[in-house]
Amino acid sequence: MIKNVQTPNAPAAIGPYSQAMIAGGMVFTSGQIALTPVGEMVDGDVSAQCTQVISNLKAVLEEAGSSFDKVIKTTIFLADMDDFAAVNAIYADAFGSHKPARSTVAVKTLPKNALVEIDAIALI
Repeated sequence: MIKNVQTPNAPAAIGPYSQAMIAGGMVFTSGQIALTPVGEMVDGDVSAQCTQVISNLKAVLEEAGSSFDKVIKTTIFLADMDDFAAVNAIYADAFGSHKPARSTVAVKTLPKNALVEIDAIALI
């Protein structure tokens, strides 16, 4: 069975996709950017944006019945690899001693000209 995840505590999808999907006891989140739950882009630098991204991911995971300590894999997309250290610090704080597998890639542009986007795969 596949189940759609939707929470008002994270921004609604801005295209034809879901915030997350549950299948086989796992949750697969869509990439989260620095939109507030009402859909406004966070002003500020990559640290401010990453803080909102982490908040969005947490809300989606919780709605799915999961949490950061159940995350298996994440992917971080950066508009500028020079932002790696700042994003890494916020990410490390959010995940604490839990260290899921991760890929980090630099991309030309992100939706809404975001500076960072993160998605996750986690157990329920």
